[in-house]
Amino acid sequence: MSTIEISDLHKSFGSLEVLRGIDLTVEPGEVVCVIGPSGSGKSTLLRCVNLLEEPTSGSIRVAGVEVTDPDCDIDEVRRGIGMVFQQFNLFGHLTVRENVTIAQRRVLKRGKAEADRIAAANLGRVGLSEKAKAYPAQLSGGQQQRVAIARALAMDPQLMLFDEPTSALDPELVGEVLAVMRGLAAEGMTMLVVTHEMAFAREVASRVVFMDGGVIVEQGPPAEVFGNPREDRTREFLHRVLEPASVSETEIIKIKGETL
Repeated sequence: MSTIEISDLHKSFGSLEVLRGIDLTVEPGEVVCVIGPSGSGKSTLLRCVNLLEEPTSGSIRVAGVEVTDPDCDIDEVRRGIGMVFQQFNLFGHLTVRENVTIAQRRVLKRGKAEADRIAAANLGRVGLSEKAKAYPAQLSGGQQQRVAIARALAMDPQLMLFDEPTSALDPELVGEVLAVMRGLAAEGMTMLVVTHEMAFAREVASRVVFMDGGVIVEQGPPAEVFGNPREDRTREFLHRVLEPASVSETEIIKIKGETL
């Protein structure tokens, strides 16, 4: 049974059709990376999976449960889905440990000792055991995002959704978050990842999905999509995002002058 099965998914905001007939499956243990230009519908697709956005039409099944069925208990389904957003969404007045235990205690009804134990284990998984008593304001952006991942993992999800988890981070902090995600992939976590980190998608993804204009233009193994894309639109996008940034002669002289 597929972890995610999406069939003929449409989503409109007023007269603007953002998703125009998406068909996509994600198998257990797969890491599917969704890439594409801004405004192509990537984040909307992700948010439809757990009904943070309600589809206009089509069907979505998660672990065999049709979440688009009006009778679906979406809160029950969401308990099996971890989601990490662009922004960290941590409670500033709570410590790191409290941020990781609050949903466990309120949603899963775990006792304090069990919730603390699970929080400690997952903070260890993301390399932040020593920050359990810190507050979010005392952490870097990368550390805050790793806490957000630990919080999601503490709920024992079957599926993790990542919506551009590094886009709000300074470049030097991106690597530490991607390292945690690589570790999850190696553990066999099923992941649907919207990302602009092409190197990560090439290295970690089981499958890459390229979206543009609200449709899936192309999908396949990373080696095929990046190395030999079938569609002109995919080639055009990859050429633009993978082409090395040009540096003017003046900038080179300035950099040399600063480093000498």
